[in-house]
Amino acid sequence: MMSLPEDDLTCPVCFDIFKDPVLLPCSHSFCRSCLKNCRAKGMRECPVCRKRGPKSNPPSNLALKNVCEALQRVTMQNSEQLEDEMNCDLHGEKFKLFCLIDKQPICVICQVSRMHKNHECLPTEEALLDCKNELALSLKSLQDKLQCLQRIQRNSADMLEYIKNQTLNTEKMIKSQFEQLHQVLYHEESARLAAVKKEEEEKIVAMKNKIKELSAEALSFTETIFVIQEQLKEDDIVLLKNFKTTQDRGKDMVLGVENMSGLLLDVSKHISNLKYRVWEKMLDHIDYTPVTLDPGTAHPNLILSDDLTSLHYSKQPTCCPDNPERFHTSAEVVGMTVLGSGSHHWVVETGNNHDWILGVASLSVPRNTEICARPENGFWTLCFRDGGLRAMTTPPTPLSVSNIPKQVKVQLDYNKGTVSFLDLVDNTLIYAFTQTFKEPLFPYFYTQSTQPLRIMPEEVLITRLRK
Repeated sequence: MMSLPEDDLTCPVCFDIFKDPVLLPCSHSFCRSCLKNCRAKGMRECPVCRKRGPKSNPPSNLALKNVCEALQRVTMQNSEQLEDEMNCDLHGEKFKLFCLIDKQPICVICQVSRMHKNHECLPTEEALLDCKNELALSLKSLQDKLQCLQRIQRNSADMLEYIKNQTLNTEKMIKSQFEQLHQVLYHEESARLAAVKKEEEEKIVAMKNKIKELSAEALSFTETIFVIQEQLKEDDIVLLKNFKTTQDRGKDMVLGVENMSGLLLDVSKHISNLKYRVWEKMLDHIDYTPVTLDPGTAHPNLILSDDLTSLHYSKQPTCCPDNPERFHTSAEVVGMTVLGSGSHHWVVETGNNHDWILGVASLSVPRNTEICARPENGFWTLCFRDGGLRAMTTPPTPLSVSNIPKQVKVQLDYNKGTVSFLDLVDNTLIYAFTQTFKEPLFPYFYTQSTQPLRIMPEEVLITRLRK
């Protein structure tokens, strides 16, 4: 049966569900009793459209009557079912109490039964308020969690896109650096091939000169042999008369080009340890920095160089994901290198930067809140701000120096527990912390200046170990 809105099944006179509905010629329906009452008051018109109706009794609207009776039956069944749900299944009594232990409504008989004996109970009216309040709190908590989850989903989508951009940029930088290395190799290859070609030309010229000398010498020997052969054909007296001259000419003939050494290409000069010697030469074109910056920890307002060796501050934040490793409230970044046992050092060129903090930070320092860069918080740092240099102790220690250092060397001896800061110009000590470290450290950098801080490259030394 097609369901109808309850308003369509309501009599426009008594505003109740139709009872024995009748149908007027104007197509409006009314309860038979309602229409009879209206006519008893002298009304012959339709109560809705005011059209005059017939004097005789109008016919019943059987279709509407069946629908209304079906609705009343359903309503009664629902009422009976609701009544059943409001009663205890075991005892048939109404639920008047709520068991706080079992978290369910009970009747007064249930309360004294073994199942709920000695259980704390409340009247259903009071329990309803408490349960509504508790559910409201649960709802608020779930809504907050849903909002948090939706925020994480948005961040995850942003991070996915960021990873794709990271990949493209990283591939581009790798290709660029390898292209530079390729150019160095191509140049070195061309230079070494040119050296081989040049030596070949020199050796060929030398060999041609040698062959020319040999040809001249062979001609001279040929001529002397011919003279001797002709003398042997002469008369005895003529031979004897020319003997001394002919003999002296033969004795004067010596091999002047017998030495053939040094004419071949010096292959070993070009090939011996070629890869190693090319690698040594490539070091002249390669920068090495003992510390590089970790872009995944950089505050959004910090701009890092492509080679991750310099940083400066920008008022316009970059688009980067809100990952937990990142510093969120202060313009900070740490290095990629985890500093554990042993000695470590790096040099930072401060240049014209007038707002910086340098040093080391513990692995566990919080990234989502702003704290002072002091030892009790896991920082051992040197600070330059407002024209003054100070060690970030508690309280900070002002430092008196003749010149503000332009190149600061940070030196860590983890085992000895010292962090030292030196002015690289004259290698004088600026300040040193002494501390027993209990966890790994990171190189630490902070700035709110648009002027860069740059980690200086170091010279690469090659040492060959003899076995």
